[in-house]
Amino acid sequence: MFVDRVRLTARGGAGGAGVASFRKQRGKPRGRPEGGSGGGGGDVILEASDSLSTLLHVARHPVQAAGDGTHGEGDLRHGARGADLMIPVPLGTVITDAAGTMLADLVESGQRITLASGGRGGRGNAAFVNERRRAPSFAEQGEFGTEAEVWLELKLVADAALIGFPNAGKSTLISAVSAARPKVADYPFTTLEPHLGMVEVNDRVFVLADIPGLIEGAAEGKGLGHEFLRHAERARVLVVLLDPSPLQEMSPLEQHRVLIGELEQHSPELADRPRLVAVNKADLAGASSPAPDGALSISAITGDGTIDLMHAIADAVEGQRRDAPERPGFILHRPIPAAFSVESDGDTWVVSGRAAERAINLADLTVAEAADFVASRLSRIGVDDALREAGAQPGDDVRIGDLVFTFEPFHEEEE
Repeated sequence: MFVDRVRLTARGGAGGAGVASFRKQRGKPRGRPEGGSGGGGGDVILEASDSLSTLLHVARHPVQAAGDGTHGEGDLRHGARGADLMIPVPLGTVITDAAGTMLADLVESGQRITLASGGRGGRGNAAFVNERRRAPSFAEQGEFGTEAEVWLELKLVADAALIGFPNAGKSTLISAVSAARPKVADYPFTTLEPHLGMVEVNDRVFVLADIPGLIEGAAEGKGLGHEFLRHAERARVLVVLLDPSPLQEMSPLEQHRVLIGELEQHSPELADRPRLVAVNKADLAGASSPAPDGALSISAITGDGTIDLMHAIADAVEGQRRDAPERPGFILHRPIPAAFSVESDGDTWVVSGRAAERAINLADLTVAEAADFVASRLSRIGVDDALREAGAQPGDDVRIGDLVFTFEPFHEEEE
């Protein structure tokens, strides 16, 4: 089954928790701190692969998560990092977020984008030892990984695309000139999915795509063709295949006018691509005429004229490769968001942002030493100053995540 548009929810793995542990020695109830740190969570990564042609495997598993990190243990045993989840996707996959912003356009084998990052592992108490804190009794919790909801859309990577009405003979032609074996039958919309074929003409090779049949109004969402117009967007050259058979309600000239109009409506830039025109079924008795100027006459059944058409396509593709080299893939690098923000929610000040949430991410804040450490952390990253600038007064309630505490500016920096 060919699937070319799916929604994917990607979840980074959670980080493992650190542990507060002390070396046990006879006569010493609390020895040296030796709590290990938790392992970080794994990332969810998309990688372009030339061995795939559909997004069916993603559609079957629309929610995918990377591995979680394991917790730290005593005796300085650190947790293992969670396994990354690598999801292969076909060349030509475009990734957009829920707002419609393009995040990546993967057209080269091996190109990667990280969709969701794993959470950081919590540090054990051994990591907090310094000259001032000889025996810290607290450890960090692991962080949750990030989550992303994206759309994956496949746009075939082809040198030339066959465009035409249903039953124009596109599938027959691509099966005649390449190893592709699409379904061929004598009824409309035989082709329900695009096909790619490798065509070799003497020493020249190009990729030819068979785009499912268009009808008038396809660019406005009518029929099946509008789902596949996007597959022609990457093609260097368009090959308009016309059907002169008496069963077609339009003449080749009228078919040409409608097809070019649909291309222009879908994308003016696409309609400006180099274009070849061929009238198929030259062997058919009672074929209608006239045809557009310069159109080649061929028969995909008998092979008449197909070699000349393939040479013409190869010439046009070579010209495009020379004049307009293929654009490399695209990956959007977004600016790093602010560490935190401060807003008023009635009687409570709300501090949001990963830096602030990370600062309070200790296992047990009822321990006085841990509470002092968190207060020092918040002051050091600028939360106290930001609250004062926003108008917070000592004694006001402040919420970070699920934690609500009373604002008391910290006056002593941690060494």
